[in-house]
Amino acid sequence: MSAQLTPDQPGKRIGATERHRVDSPPVEATEARVQLQAWLNSHRASFLDSAWRIVRQPFGSFFTCLVIAVALSLPMGLTLLLNNLNQLGASWQQAAQISVFFELKTTDRQAQALLADLQSHEGIAEVQWISREQALQDFSSFSGLGQVLQELPDNPLPSSLLITPLQIDPDGLQELVHSLENMPHVQQVQLDLQWVERLAAMLRLGERFIFALTLVLIAALLLVVGNTIRLHIENRRTEIEVIKLVGGTDGYVRRPFLYMGALYGVGGGCLAWLLLVWGFAWLNQSVTELASLYASDFRLAGVSLDDGFSLLIGAVLLGYIGAWLAVARHLRELLPS
Repeated sequence: MSAQLTPDQPGKRIGATERHRVDSPPVEATEARVQLQAWLNSHRASFLDSAWRIVRQPFGSFFTCLVIAVALSLPMGLTLLLNNLNQLGASWQQAAQISVFFELKTTDRQAQALLADLQSHEGIAEVQWISREQALQDFSSFSGLGQVLQELPDNPLPSSLLITPLQIDPDGLQELVHSLENMPHVQQVQLDLQWVERLAAMLRLGERFIFALTLVLIAALLLVVGNTIRLHIENRRTEIEVIKLVGGTDGYVRRPFLYMGALYGVGGGCLAWLLLVWGFAWLNQSVTELASLYASDFRLAGVSLDDGFSLLIGAVLLGYIGAWLAVARHLRELLPS
């Protein structure tokens, strides 16, 4: 016997499938997901359309990227050359050594005591002591007067110290020289700082020249990218006017041109990277030959990965900015009449 149903209890149809409650996502989450998917699809379509338009004009796109590459590789290459010159002149810190000559009557113990005091000096990186015997031996080897010096009754050369300063600061070096001259048993202190100042001035001049050249080339690059994007805008004027008539936003109209500028930047950055790698490899052949004549193994340091990626990111940003400026200027002219 089946249980009787009360009037307030719903009946159950024979053969019916039992109902289960289905938890559906909130309406707000569904709308956000749909909007995000539409936004991604719009960006994907704009990117593919921009890439396709660039590929359809291979020669014009290549020369545009080549102009960008030349404009970027010139300041970057000069900066790398200046860094190599800085590294080559890294020995200028040693060349700016201070030579401290002791009196002839100074004993080795007195000289070494002064050496121990100077090693703890905060403005000195390294101190090297040269005894009288070593000084005579070195002078005989480099001057070729060994036979003449052997005929002398006494060693005429004093002991000395070679002091390498911690920093190349003209004012600080002059103060260090003055303090060394007032130390006991010191007869003469010699510092050749004039050529160091000249080299530092030349490097500063090179940095300013490269900075000014970079600004000029960046301005030229923005003009090139802006003019290229302007031509694309003119070719699509009718299409853009129709899009704005049906309610297309400025962001929607601007998006494909921004992707186009960024793609031009990617192409120009890659070409600039290749030009710099090839250029430094080509220069290294002559540099190594010249360095070998001076018994040196100096080589130009090429483009590192960090410099290459910085160059590529900078090219993309400049292409993007150039496209943005071009679209912002001409977008107001494309208002539907």
